[in-house]
Amino acid sequence: MPRFKPVHQGLLMLPVDFDKQVQPGSFEYALCHLVDHKLDLEGLRSRIKNDDGGAPAYDPAVLLKIVLLSYSRGIISSRKME
Repeated sequence: MPRFKPVHQGLLMLPVDFDKQVQPGSFEYALCHLVDHKLDLEGLRSRIKNDDGGAPAYDPAVLLKIVLLSYSRGIISSRKME
C-alpha cells in the first residue's frame, strides 16, 4: 500500500476554508468532484512503490487537480504551475 502525504482542505496556515472558497456549481468544484468521485485513479496509485521506504508521495488526485486547473487557466508550463 503506497503512503501519501495527508491532504488537508481545512484551515492550515492561511485563513482559507475550502468549502467557503469553492462554491458548488463552479468549475473548481466540478473538477474536485470529478477527480475525487468519478475517476478511477487506482492505476496511478498502484504504481507508487514507497511501502517500505522513502518519503510519502503526493496523492495523484491532488497532482491531477493542479494540472487540470492550471491547463484550464492557460498555464501549461510546469514551472509556472509551481
